[in-house]
Amino acid sequence: MSLSRRIPQVGLLSLSAVALLLSSGCSNRMDDLEAYIDQVKARPGGRIEPLPEVRPAPSHVYAAGRDGVRSPFTPDTQVAARPGGVDAPDRDRPRQYLEQFPLDTMRMVGTLDLQGQMFALVQTRDGLVHRVAPGNYLGQSDGRITSISESEIRLTEIVADGLGGYMERPAALALSEN
Repeated sequence: MSLSRRIPQVGLLSLSAVALLLSSGCSNRMDDLEAYIDQVKARPGGRIEPLPEVRPAPSHVYAAGRDGVRSPFTPDTQVAARPGGVDAPDRDRPRQYLEQFPLDTMRMVGTLDLQGQMFALVQTRDGLVHRVAPGNYLGQSDGRITSISESEIRLTEIVADGLGGYMERPAALALSEN
């Protein structure tokens, strides 16, 4: 036999051997599994306990508006006085321009002293610089400027206290280094 005829025969023989090995792993040996299934089926059946009886919850008729009881779906208009509590912010007050920006997006960039009155220069996110004085409002939490120094603007914000009332919170805007 020539060498050129042996190479295809060797390749065919090795391919047949690999196929035989792979097919031997695919045998249908499930005898142990079938024996276990037969064993489980041979066990006597048990009795299933009945479900407990479900009793309906007692019903209650809510008489909103009767006997001085308020409806839970309307807000409580009478908030009890709390220590440190303040009146709600005036929602009818005309808003100033700088109240549309969050306080943390504004930067104090300088001060002006004009005729004995101290003004602060505040830069908004859009790059515009605005002049503010004590009594002006800044930020979205009704922050009113209480004082201006060369290094910061101090203000007092009115925020919800989480209990239906409001409280004052101090805040400051420091002079920016940039």
